[in-house]
Formats: sequence, C-alpha cells, structure tokens
Amino acid sequence: MKKSVSIALVLGLAALTTLTACQQDNKAVLDKLSSIEKRLENIEKRGVGGGGNQPQRPQRPQPDPGKTYGVSVDNAPIIGSSDALVTIVKAYEYACPFCEKARPTLAQIHETYGDKVRVAYLPFVVHPQTATLPAQATCAGYKQGKFKEIDELLWEKVFKARKFEEDVILSLGKDVPGMDAGKYAADVKSKECEQWVQTHMQNLSAFGVGATPGFFINGRFLSGAQPFPAFKNVIDDELKKAEERVAQGTAKSSYYRTWVIEKGLKRLEAPK
Repeated sequence: MKKSVSIALVLGLAALTTLTACQQDNKAVLDKLSSIEKRLENIEKRGVGGGGNQPQRPQRPQPDPGKTYGVSVDNAPIIGSSDALVTIVKAYEYACPFCEKARPTLAQIHETYGDKVRVAYLPFVVHPQTATLPAQATCAGYKQGKFKEIDELLWEKVFKARKFEEDVILSLGKDVPGMDAGKYAADVKSKECEQWVQTHMQNLSAFGVGATPGFFINGRFLSGAQPFPAFKNVIDDELKKAEERVAQGTAKSSYYRTWVIEKGLKRLEAPK
C-alpha cells in the first residue's frame, strides 16, 4: 500500500509540469525571465495548481514515473560519490527559472543523503538563443575539472545578472582559481563542446525529455522543480532496493550500470 501511494504521489506531481518546468521555445527569453519569476511567486502564494482553470498547452509524451529508464551518465559532470546507490540525472539549462529554483532542493538532497546520492548534470537547451553558450561553458569547465565552479558562476553572474552576452560567459574562467582561462574561452566555442551538448540532448530526447528541469532518479522520471518531499519519496524507495541488492552481492560502484543502464528501458516507448 505504501509503495502504491508513493507512486501515486509522483504521478500527481508529474501532472503539474506546466507550472514547474520550462517548455521548448526558440524565441529569446531575456525579456521573459522576470515575468516568469513573478508568476512563480504568485504560484507559491496560492499553492501549486491554484488560480482557476487556465488553458494548458497539449502535453507531449513523457517518461512514465513508474518505469526505469537507462539514461547514460557517461562523459557528464557528476557531483557526489562514485559509490552512491542513487544517481539523479538532472536535465537543465541556464535560461530557465525553474532550473534555478530546483537548486536549493538538490542542495538539501546532498545534505540529507550525503554519499548515498550523486547528481549528474546533463544539458538540455530549450532556449537556444540564450542558453546554448552557457551549456557549452559547462563543457569547458568540465574539461578542466571545474564544472562546479563554472556552474555556480553561470547562475550568479549570468542568469541572475541577466548577462547572457558572449564576452561575459567567455570571461568566467578568469574567476576560477587554477583554471586556464584562455583554454576555457576557446573550449566554450569549440566544435567539441558544441557536439558534447548535442550528444547529451539527443540522449535525453530519446527518453522523452522536452522541458526543463527534468530528473531521472535511478532511472525513474520526475518532472519540474518539485519540492523536496517529491524527491525524497522516490529516493527512499530506490535506496531501499539498492541496499537490498548490494547485500545480495551487487558492487556499489557498479550499481547504476547494473540495475539502471543494463536493465532499464533504452528509450521512451511509443504511445499505444
């Protein structure tokens, strides 16, 4: 009964995607960010889902929260222990207020679970004119082992300051101790980092990701900037299964590959 209630809660939260995620849109978004954040504040004041019957855009097929998807984290920035039994894949971009809104929740997850949970950061650009170069900047930072530092600067000095200009993004390497700023700037605009972003986006698209942020918790999908309890519900369930399997002989270091990558679905199933 407890498990069925948990899954029902996740399904219910997933239905609120339009209030908690940025949809794909090829238009410039700089002039929209402030208004979106004001709407977020209004949503919080009246409660998610409040405010009357507003028309919603048709929903594209999404991953089933009750199934496990084998999302690869190869060549992706990962924060957390390699022995973590729960891997959270975050699909995100730097022009999405909901992605920024999810950051404190991820910080709370790290604080609560410690080495039991790790987070893999996969770029998924839904606003190409604004968020493409920042995504490539994370590649440049990752190549020098400085993803975390560049990620922080992108949120603080680019997103929050509304300074998405190329020169601002290319100069961030100068603010990171130990980083080769010249190499960073060159890598940001390189074909290699451009392809790195495209590869991760194609990977996520195959699993039905079409908005940000999107999360796969040991392969189970959670859509949008959901509150901590929504994550905890799935994490606790996955952690319990993982601990049982480790007790039966699965190595911690290979848990994600064994039980998520190898046994999970390889792409989003076609609607019946």
